[in-house]
Amino acid sequence: MADIVTRFAPSPTGFMHIGNLRTALYSYLVSKSQGGKFILRIEDTDQVRLVEGAVDVILDTLKVTGIEYDGEPYIQSERLDIYKEYAQKLIDSGNAYYCFCTPERLESLKNDKGIGGYDGHCRNLPPDEIAKNLAEGKPYVIRQKMPDTGTTSYDDVVYGKVEIDNSELRDQIMIKADGFPTYNFCHVVDDYLMGVTHVVRGNEYLTSTPKYCLLYDAFGWERPTYVHLPLLMGKDENGNISKLAKRHGAVSFQDLVRDGYLPEAIVNYIALLGWCPKNTNQEFFTMDELKTEFSIEGLSKSPAVFDYEKLKWFNSEYIKKMPVDQYQQKALPVLDELCADYINKTKLAELLHTRISYFGEIPEQIQFVTTRPPMSTDLYTNKKNKTTPEICREILTEVLPLLESAEDWSNDTLFAVLKEYAVSHGKKAGAVMWAVRIAIGRQAVTPGGATELMEVFGKGESIERLKLAISELV
Repeated sequence: MADIVTRFAPSPTGFMHIGNLRTALYSYLVSKSQGGKFILRIEDTDQVRLVEGAVDVILDTLKVTGIEYDGEPYIQSERLDIYKEYAQKLIDSGNAYYCFCTPERLESLKNDKGIGGYDGHCRNLPPDEIAKNLAEGKPYVIRQKMPDTGTTSYDDVVYGKVEIDNSELRDQIMIKADGFPTYNFCHVVDDYLMGVTHVVRGNEYLTSTPKYCLLYDAFGWERPTYVHLPLLMGKDENGNISKLAKRHGAVSFQDLVRDGYLPEAIVNYIALLGWCPKNTNQEFFTMDELKTEFSIEGLSKSPAVFDYEKLKWFNSEYIKKMPVDQYQQKALPVLDELCADYINKTKLAELLHTRISYFGEIPEQIQFVTTRPPMSTDLYTNKKNKTTPEICREILTEVLPLLESAEDWSNDTLFAVLKEYAVSHGKKAGAVMWAVRIAIGRQAVTPGGATELMEVFGKGESIERLKLAISELV
């Protein structure tokens, strides 16, 4: 069996959509799971849609995600002479032809809904008329000559046999009037010349592929193996499922990373959107493990739903497992930007380590740190610790001078002070900690207990919050 060769062939038209990234990942894994070759090809022949910097986005994304291509990237706009050469071969063999129809004539073929199809007007022009038009410099495109009877079919690894009636096919353009090839033509030429054995792409191409098969047949080339991937869907707030779009949330890799998701978590999650490992129940994979476990047989034909809550869970597990130094490198810059200088940001980051799903959650999680939020005194009521606002006011009033006199403002020392107070005053330690935590944090749920929060806020802010709480409890 020949080595497997796959490719990722994005158009540089903007950001890296999650669906495109999944295609790149699966194409990479199809090859690398079998020790094959993975090619990157930049398909930039649609000059109108090019976006400056988009190639860099593609290259950076592949680098960050660990999807490594072999050799240098191919650039289609640097290969125009090759496409013209192969288009001419199809003209010479009678499988393609020059079309001189004007834009006005093509527009006239459209129905009242703006939908039209080419009628084959130039399909059988006499050779002398073609020569005359070319000699006069008349603008033209080159079209593929499609069969108008019978059917064309191919076997897809995921979806099985796909067949289309040839009467539904139109003579598609291969070379445009500006000399640039269309995707429909040049990707076939490139796949053949680059030795691509397996074409992995989204299933939106399922019904277009017969046209590409006819090109292979016209050249006398062996068709590649086709692997079409299931649709990637999104779910809105009401639970409605439709094709993944911006209304569902961030849909680009760059947006997710900007929001604070980890690249390795994103890759791990999208690997499972349409593929299920056959030999294990594990959910967390490194790239090397994916290359070992991946198989085409595990691909599904059912649409996959991109669930942001599931991604958050994946990402939270990755954050929890991050070494402290790596975690701090990502968390501290966010805290430095949001928090006052007196805040112990290293301690705050430590408290958040196991409590955030993604780094973009930090601003919301620490609103109680960056502001003194309004609160209801009802928060002081706790059945488990048998506290009431009245009991908590008494506790806070009595611990305030003890804390004011504390010279060491570390968590252990503060805990010892409050514990000693509880014992000497016959109070439940839980009640004391509850009163202080609510007074300091000013909300029911906080990342960390009373003394941890005091260490975060520092002595000055902690004392001010305790005094404020006492005044509110009058």
